[in-house]
Amino acid sequence: MEYGKSFTFVFDDEEWVQKILIGGVLNLIPVVNLVAVGYGLRSLKNVATGVGKPLPDWDDFGDYFAKGLVSSVGAAVWALPVILLSIAMAAFSTVTGYNTDPQYVSVPVQLCISSLGCLSGPYGLLLGALLPAVMTRYAVSGDIAAFFQFGDTFKYIQSNLGPYIVALLLGAVAALISGLGVFACCIGVAFTAFWAMLVGHHLLGNVYRASEETSLEPAL
Repeated sequence: MEYGKSFTFVFDDEEWVQKILIGGVLNLIPVVNLVAVGYGLRSLKNVATGVGKPLPDWDDFGDYFAKGLVSSVGAAVWALPVILLSIAMAAFSTVTGYNTDPQYVSVPVQLCISSLGCLSGPYGLLLGALLPAVMTRYAVSGDIAAFFQFGDTFKYIQSNLGPYIVALLLGAVAALISGLGVFACCIGVAFTAFWAMLVGHHLLGNVYRASEETSLEPAL
């Protein structure tokens, strides 16, 4: 796998400036930014299936929006435990007065609130490790059932553990690089973040494609 290619593939497209500009502008608009999310998923699928020029055209806003919406709802389902824990922690803190005078709250109450926070933290990390695999499988199949096929998701990660971890780490590097957009009065972040998303999806698409090619190799 050529990991470095993921950082530059965007610039191989003759219309990359126009495509990134559109994606960056859409990223600035709440709800409408789901179109950019769906576009990224199409790019991931193109890489995973070996399309020569993986950067899609902006030719189907409706489909991009639908896929972005489905992926956001699916991600929310996976994040539901964290959401519920956060709500419970906020409600418990308010009822017990922890928000206003934490020093006067009893030790058992403080331990209970801390425990809720300790539970949400590790699950959040687990979510960050699992969701990219879920999104990859959804992007390729287009089937919402991919969000609920937990066993298949774990099997996919286990079968591609090394490349998958590298893809996640390099995706994080791209996200850090995208922070340079802050120097463009914050507006630039929308464009660099969109680029970083495409880099991450290219990495994930390559993992999937390599996995498929390996499974097709004849047994010795």
